[in-house]
Amino acid sequence: MRTIITGGSGLIGRALAAQLAQAGHEIVLLSRNPGKMPAPSDGMRVARWDGKTGEGWADLINSDTAIVNLAGENLSAKLWDDEQKRLILQSRLDAGAAVVDAVERAEARPAAVIQSSGVGYYGPHGAEILDETAPPGDDFLAEVCVAWEASTAAVEQAGVRRPIIRQGVVLSRDAVVLKRLTLPFSFFAGGTIGSGKQWLSWIHMADEVAAIRLLLETPSASGPFNLTAPEAVRFDALARTLGRVMGRPSFIPAPAFAVRAAFGEMGSMVLEGQRAVPARLLEMGFTFTYPKIEPALRDLLKKPAR
Repeated sequence: MRTIITGGSGLIGRALAAQLAQAGHEIVLLSRNPGKMPAPSDGMRVARWDGKTGEGWADLINSDTAIVNLAGENLSAKLWDDEQKRLILQSRLDAGAAVVDAVERAEARPAAVIQSSGVGYYGPHGAEILDETAPPGDDFLAEVCVAWEASTAAVEQAGVRRPIIRQGVVLSRDAVVLKRLTLPFSFFAGGTIGSGKQWLSWIHMADEVAAIRLLLETPSASGPFNLTAPEAVRFDALARTLGRVMGRPSFIPAPAFAVRAAFGEMGSMVLEGQRAVPARLLEMGFTFTYPKIEPALRDLLKKPAR
């Protein structure tokens, strides 16, 4: 299968491309600046796109092609002022429009389009357990996710299968979020964030990639799927677990007002959160390698062999 990945230079895109290439997929990474991309590994190539249309890459699509649409401005790149919020939304709408345009231009319809989204779709819900049937929220991030998902809905009318991946916080060794969580503990100043009672829906990168592969390779898979570990974690439990794993104390909290002062509206992502569960993945029989937070953190934070 040929797999075209938008947003292929990001953490998830790189990890997914590497595993799919190893499994024998032909990987095409779309980039606005192919010359600035690292040299592709065996089984991969880079193609130019403008991020808004199918020009220059629609001819790569055939009936044995899947498109994985991960493109969009990084949510944590900058504070959410009005311009950054516009960029967050518009970058996702543009990428979705490009996918639809490419599908419409292609001589044959692709086998699938996997559309990225996030559990921010549901908005803050406290301790309420959220499966894929839960309605959308009404805050900024929920509005972005709703529009993001809708951006490629037109391909379904053309008969293209479209799984939607509502991702939790993806944890990997290089993830900015993990570095921010662990930094205070490195200086013996770690603790919970805000009240500590809010929930974090998370997933280990290995399970993230394996779940996307399952959705790519399962012809009956379509509609929304929560890509989260089966057990979300409260921030106070996360802090204690980080303390154990890193051998550091975990009693110095970051109060909510300090988080809001530092991160503005973006701070709501960690001060409120969601408790999402991967009901549909579990129904499909997906087995998580890291269903619990402590083994996941021990794997990600272990020292690499020399």
